[in-house]
Amino acid sequence: MVSQSEIASASVVPVTSVASASSIASVPSVAPVAPVAPIDPAGLAQSLRPFGQSLMLPRAAYVDPAVFAWEQKHFFDGGWSCVGFSAELANPGDQRAVPVGGGSVLLSRDDDGILRAFANTCRHRGHELLPCGGSAQRPSIVCPYHSWTYELDGGLKTAKGFKGTPGFDESQWGLTRLPVTEWHGLIFVDGSGKATPMEPALAELDALVAPYEPERLVIAGRHSYDAAANWKILTENYHECYHCPMIHPELCRVSPPRSGENYRPSGPWVGGWMDLRDGMDTMSLDGSSLGVPLRGLDATGLRTVIYINIFPNVLLSLHPDYVMTHRLTPLAADRTLIECTWAFAPEARDKPGFDPGYAVEFWDITNRQDWGACESVQRGLTSEHAMPGPLSPDEDAVYQFVTQVARGYSGQPPWRQPATTQPAEAAAVS
Repeated sequence: MVSQSEIASASVVPVTSVASASSIASVPSVAPVAPVAPIDPAGLAQSLRPFGQSLMLPRAAYVDPAVFAWEQKHFFDGGWSCVGFSAELANPGDQRAVPVGGGSVLLSRDDDGILRAFANTCRHRGHELLPCGGSAQRPSIVCPYHSWTYELDGGLKTAKGFKGTPGFDESQWGLTRLPVTEWHGLIFVDGSGKATPMEPALAELDALVAPYEPERLVIAGRHSYDAAANWKILTENYHECYHCPMIHPELCRVSPPRSGENYRPSGPWVGGWMDLRDGMDTMSLDGSSLGVPLRGLDATGLRTVIYINIFPNVLLSLHPDYVMTHRLTPLAADRTLIECTWAFAPEARDKPGFDPGYAVEFWDITNRQDWGACESVQRGLTSEHAMPGPLSPDEDAVYQFVTQVARGYSGQPPWRQPATTQPAEAAAVS
């Protein structure tokens, strides 16, 4: 087993040294593979400058409905995005319709246990097979409009009134399949059908996440939040603790806000880790754990918390005794639905009197502190006088995310980057 300490030392940006701007790799000039976003290219150029010289994204990235519509098509419907958990479709016949970009996708677990994804539209007249957010448990997929019926693998089973119709070939009218994959208990769908395979892009992250065995854990807590803020503001906030001393007294009591380091990812993810204070076992209000340590962790893993963002919409927080997942669903330029779950080892859940509240309460308080700050940022950016600001030395992970987005706006979505493209490296910070 690869230890957390080996992984951490292999590809991180130290937070205790300063790198000159000239030591940071520049973003190469690559021909666009997707349409560019309706946003000022000069502003994007400022965001793509080396760390220490760059600015945040242009204001339009957070407030312009046209930019939001572009993101829905090219970020959320144009590559891999997370749509839920494998545990939500555990058995053959389980079906669920989930939003992806501006539309929805139907997920189905077939008789062989294989997860399938289809465009959520009947091949007859286009009716939704399930309402978005709806679920079903049945041996076939049935359109509620004219009862066209499909096998769980998407093949057309029966089309009422078409039997014996000359020229009608049932094999030609199956549901439109979309690429889907399960990764450590998370379900990802490629709404475009054109993204490169997901697993190779996350290979180095896989080694980091595997010891936590998220696919083995059991969700025991869940909250949904409706934040009046752009999805990128929420993600940028996640990537720095520069704000922690001001708004997170509970967090600072259990984890030093300037501890840890950030990784140098080579795929479509950004992240880093932070320490627990001496005497603290996990992130809870008093630092104590009512669960059990995750069995795959070494001594380093039991003393750190890892924070990972998989582009575009997953925030994965790996604790010594639980895994917290935020899944972001953008609803408008200024509104995001956030589903937050807490998953624990099954042996913790089976303990008499187990209560996940020690973790849920801590992060619910912290989440609400974050959402309040993010909503204030959103309100501030509605001012026409708002202009992109510089990043502090503590915000190198924010820089990694911002440049990821800016490259996407320039026609290089993270899930569709050519193999020759090298990602920008973040600066070391003091």
